[in-house]
Amino acid sequence: MSVIYEDLLKDKRHIHFIGIGGSGMFPLAQILHDKGYYITGSDNNETDTLKLVRSLGIPVFFGHDPKNIKGADLIVHTAAIMKDNVELVAAKASSARVVERSVLLGSISRKYSNAVCVCGTHGKTTSTAMLTQLLMDCGADPTAIIGGRLPSIDSNGRVGASDTLVVESCEYVDTFLKLSPDISVVLNIDEDHLEYFKNLDNIIRSFNTFNKMASKMVIVNGDDQNAMRSLDGVEKPIVTCGEGEDCEYRAVDVTCKNNVFFEYDLYHRQARLCHISLGVPGRHNVHNSLLVCAAALQCGVTPSQLEEHIGNFRGAGRRFEFLGEVNGFTVADDYAHHPAELEATLSTAMQMGYRQVWAVFQPFTYSRTSILLDDFARVLSMPDRAVITEIMGAREINTYGIKATDLSSKIPGSVQLDTFEQVADYVLKNAQPGDLVLTLGCGDVYKIAKLLLKK
Repeated sequence: MSVIYEDLLKDKRHIHFIGIGGSGMFPLAQILHDKGYYITGSDNNETDTLKLVRSLGIPVFFGHDPKNIKGADLIVHTAAIMKDNVELVAAKASSARVVERSVLLGSISRKYSNAVCVCGTHGKTTSTAMLTQLLMDCGADPTAIIGGRLPSIDSNGRVGASDTLVVESCEYVDTFLKLSPDISVVLNIDEDHLEYFKNLDNIIRSFNTFNKMASKMVIVNGDDQNAMRSLDGVEKPIVTCGEGEDCEYRAVDVTCKNNVFFEYDLYHRQARLCHISLGVPGRHNVHNSLLVCAAALQCGVTPSQLEEHIGNFRGAGRRFEFLGEVNGFTVADDYAHHPAELEATLSTAMQMGYRQVWAVFQPFTYSRTSILLDDFARVLSMPDRAVITEIMGAREINTYGIKATDLSSKIPGSVQLDTFEQVADYVLKNAQPGDLVLTLGCGDVYKIAKLLLKK
């Protein structure tokens, strides 16, 4: 039975964004601005994204005020906006329709006949950015909504002329269930956000619901057992990708150049299609790229175009992003905040030939740190040096009684420091020429990398 959705944008002219400088808000404002809606916005913090908003000619109010919503008939806010925000309170008291960002994203996804929704516990931003770059280079001209910055466009969103939308689809609190995928691309499924999902079975159940919503097909990592479990009852065509013999698209003869970049022959069943040489490091990107290739082929890209262009993608912002050199050591930054992501990033870093690898890690949320404490300790014991910052609680209250020292005490030779200034000073004093210093986490740990470069 098909679901009948409300057309949220019908008869709307003026759309106001509370928190328009957020990375998830800008692409939505960009798309609707391009489609002729009058857009306004407000924000408390000056950011690079806010500069992009202004560059489009969109009026931005600095600071939140009830007057900012005047004339708007649709008001959109991020999940990060507090319920007692004066502008949000005024919006809810007005006659305008008020929705959270993910509701608008779902409505926009229904405006495209080929919504390619990239989901999975890990690798969403890299894979969404890779697919966007590939489709752009092949002339497919997609619209895209990415969770991180794509360097070639210096933005996390773009508006294209085609009817293809590439959108990063996040499972947190079932946000992706507000989307209307035509093609679901399932990279992997792992235990995460357990403060919401409680257990792995519930996570798989949500992905299963999402896959059943796909109107055309599901492209799935055939080597990921949990991802395969999410296919139960899916009636649309299923395309499997992996290294296993049973997969429809396969990576064959996988090799590694310079201990960093992987390459392989791409097969469709028994037929060789082309050779893939990746421009992003790490063994995990073999699977990411396989699913990206399968999705691109469904969007009309040819195998020869895959071979020619996929290596152009050199990574997304905060995804093993090299930032510079200080006193002879290299500084890089990565968004990894789950043990599986940290393991993939650190495994790659340890093979790159640096004298020593430093992991400067900011734990994110008390629940994740507490529930996965032993896994975090195991993977953060991989690098030569580990520095642990205070836990960033974000949306949570510390009902778990967890402390950053609970983690550092389980990692041999690690240190725990409270402030970013202390961390930067410690690294500057102890890192040697030839070392790699990686800041890791999804909070604001990247500020330590910037401090190092500044100091």
